[in-house]
Amino acid sequence: MKSIHLAQSIIDPFPADAQQLLVGVSGGVDSVVLLHTLKDVSERLNVSLHVAHLDHQIRSESSNDAAFVRDLCGQWDIPCYAESYDVAELAERGKLSIEMAGRQARREFFQRIAEMIEADAIVLAHHLDDQLETFLIRLLRGSGQSGLAAMRIHTGIWWRPLLGCSRGQILEYAQKYELRWVEDQSNNNPVFLRNQLRHQLIPQLLEINSNIAQKVAGLTQQIQVEEDYWQELITQQFNDLVISCNDGLRLRRGDLLVMHPALRMRMLREALRRLRGDLQRIEAVHLHSIEMLLTGQRSQAQLDLPGCWVARRYETLWLRDVAPKLPERFDLSLPLPGELELPDGRILRSSIQDEQEGESTNVAEYSLALLPHSLRVRSWQAGDRFEPLGMTGRKRLKNYFSDCQIELEARLKTPLLVSGETILWVIGMRRSNYAVAGKDKGMILRVELI
Repeated sequence: MKSIHLAQSIIDPFPADAQQLLVGVSGGVDSVVLLHTLKDVSERLNVSLHVAHLDHQIRSESSNDAAFVRDLCGQWDIPCYAESYDVAELAERGKLSIEMAGRQARREFFQRIAEMIEADAIVLAHHLDDQLETFLIRLLRGSGQSGLAAMRIHTGIWWRPLLGCSRGQILEYAQKYELRWVEDQSNNNPVFLRNQLRHQLIPQLLEINSNIAQKVAGLTQQIQVEEDYWQELITQQFNDLVISCNDGLRLRRGDLLVMHPALRMRMLREALRRLRGDLQRIEAVHLHSIEMLLTGQRSQAQLDLPGCWVARRYETLWLRDVAPKLPERFDLSLPLPGELELPDGRILRSSIQDEQEGESTNVAEYSLALLPHSLRVRSWQAGDRFEPLGMTGRKRLKNYFSDCQIELEARLKTPLLVSGETILWVIGMRRSNYAVAGKDKGMILRVELI
């Protein structure tokens, strides 16, 4: 592709029906060439251009870059929206790299301005060499195949029309039209991985194969086509996995396990994407951790991932943005007779009467004479044991909860009716053998869960 044909690379993949474009312009040669080519075709395509520039406050001369972009937009009669943001502070606060923090700040800024001006597309100046760098970065960081698809020309509102153009072609265009731009000195800082690749690894790769950028671009396009197929499959099947969206996202473990591992891994990525909104900082190692959670021996386990919390709860995979807050422990006195409001809002009512009326899941009856202590309602404690009605011997309450597949979070909410240290009733679930009401045992204490 000759530089003279650079504008055609914009016209060919032009977003349908786009009228308002927001162009990200840093002041570097890539974004200046992008803006110039868009200006050149804007009248032909009947579109309005707007420019967004974010000063990262990382370099002392960054304010000069912002001034350059404003002046350029003034000369070309293009509205410019420029702001300044402390990216270093964002990186420290969010425990991000400077590169990741800068990317996050730019995306949020561009999206906000695009919404304000009702832009149809946000146009970025990424090119063929950027695609090679992105592919290598993701490869080195352990991305799976989906991550190795790298950047697309179109991703939602984002548009990268120069993705098929090399940096050499962009420089040739800039020289032909005698364009001015600013050089970002941080592009030479070897602290950043992208710069290490650009100045050290990629020159060596070019010596081995001068077409490495084109080869990688072809590979990413092939991966993108395959990813599109997988996404169609995921869209068709994902909703069948969902149990609930009320508190995070709950998926059916059994359905995941019978899937082919390749499809299962992509379903997990889709679950994370739907929960988080994106897959930033999610790498293959995180997906393998979820896989181990699904297939492991522990019926209840959890792990913290970047930007989310994932747990196995028996036959459910539970994803939330943060771990659920555990309920506070409680220990309350039950009036006889009377009512007690439980921490979950339900009511426990006690009454003393002459005859039995019968028990159910939510009703238990006791021989009052066999209860030597005042009654309390408390939460589960480690080491609790009770003797379930109909069984011989005592059973650890933890094991009983496991048999009933009661989740960890629900265990702490489950109220226990106790007399002294004796558990009389796992309220709403099962009573104990202790103080069973019957003939000739005197007054009856009836306890009802309302």
